[in-house]
Amino acid sequence: MSDLAYLTIAEAAELLRAKKLSPVEYAKALIDRVEKHDKKLNAFIRFTPDKALDDAKRAEAEIVRGEWRGPLHGVPYALKDIVDYAGLPTTAHSKILKDNVAASDAVVTQKLRAAGGVFMGKLSTHEFATGGPCFDLPWPPARNPWNREHFTGGSSSGSGAATAAGFVPAAIGTDTGGSIRNPATMCGVVGMKGTYGLVSRRGVVPLAFSLDHVGPLTRTVRDNALMLDLIAGHDALDPGSVNIACGAYTAELGAGVKGLRIGVIRHFYTRDMEGDAEMVAGIEAGLKVLSGLGAKVQEVQTAPLGEYAACNRTILASEAYAIHEKWLQERPQDYASLTRERFLSGAFVRAADYINATRVRLKMTNAFHALFSDVDVIVTASAMDPACRIDDAEELDRTYARQARAPFNVTGSPALSVPIGFSRAGLPLGMQIVGKPFSEALIYRVAHAYEQATPWGEKHPSLGN
Repeated sequence: MSDLAYLTIAEAAELLRAKKLSPVEYAKALIDRVEKHDKKLNAFIRFTPDKALDDAKRAEAEIVRGEWRGPLHGVPYALKDIVDYAGLPTTAHSKILKDNVAASDAVVTQKLRAAGGVFMGKLSTHEFATGGPCFDLPWPPARNPWNREHFTGGSSSGSGAATAAGFVPAAIGTDTGGSIRNPATMCGVVGMKGTYGLVSRRGVVPLAFSLDHVGPLTRTVRDNALMLDLIAGHDALDPGSVNIACGAYTAELGAGVKGLRIGVIRHFYTRDMEGDAEMVAGIEAGLKVLSGLGAKVQEVQTAPLGEYAACNRTILASEAYAIHEKWLQERPQDYASLTRERFLSGAFVRAADYINATRVRLKMTNAFHALFSDVDVIVTASAMDPACRIDDAEELDRTYARQARAPFNVTGSPALSVPIGFSRAGLPLGMQIVGKPFSEALIYRVAHAYEQATPWGEKHPSLGN
């Protein structure tokens, strides 16, 4: 069971297509693992073993008939519970949507079902994808598989936990200020926020319309690229969707980094905000690996981290309040206290502040994109600290904002978090690789070269008995 739990999508696809592994056998192994261990981690809000077995049986019958749908055919996956799956509740981890049953699939769900994926269930999130881990909600918060007393990162908390724990090889998360890359960093997995508009958000509970992204969390870079291949594409009914040729994200994985120009934004984690010494050392070691593989590493400068953070915060608060205003007026008691506090802050953002933030955003975005005339990709911090304890409210509040992910929601740039080792306490460390718009294939190329040169992907948490 442990061996099947940590199969990559690419490995599983090879075995399944060759009929050396049964989709039903695979699904049963992961179902058993979830049933045995998730009571300690709370990764799932709604576990759906019956649906998984139905999907697995259908996938097996198709494979027997020679009907191969691609690398996800017969492979388990799960969805953050703000993503619609027809006939199941989409709760957003909130009492407010406790009985909200989805009438149809989100676009991303449609694509994963069409690819033959085996649906395992809906995953924990922070309430409405904001706030933080709360203990005054109908469901408990997800916990970190590397140490269950510690935070998973969020808001795609269950997606990070389930992937790291070997419950599923892939999960879907969302990212408005870093919510795919945060749990990827904290849980030691790979998380991609693609270019704004690359993946449809239709059928996903919104947090902030102009900042929201949907993307995959996986245990390897190749798997992440395979997942993005499946879910990317234009959706005429999503106003933010971009009509651009996309896909083939695995095509450059083996090309290496020799001759590539890699910029590093050090001032984010050394001057603008002083990162934890172990996190900083991990990033610098990662840069040495890339340099040793033949990349040319050079320092680059952009706007101070605080300016990006203020811009993101102003836009997010305004747009989130616009979405939640009616419920905040009619059902304020049904939010967790932390979520309510976060959303109510948007009521005090003036229209002038919002407009000015959008103007500043455009200038910052253009200036940031101009950096790519001199470099191919950029490396910087994701989180400034390893995961803190989940029951330490003061430390959670302090460290949650200590991050360099929000700048790339402001700019809409593709950004990926990749594992870079562990702290002395055994908690994962991660760094970001960022590119110009629609350069996901190049980001994956750099991340894959780093991953192949380091041992971190071979390590998995011990969940005990």
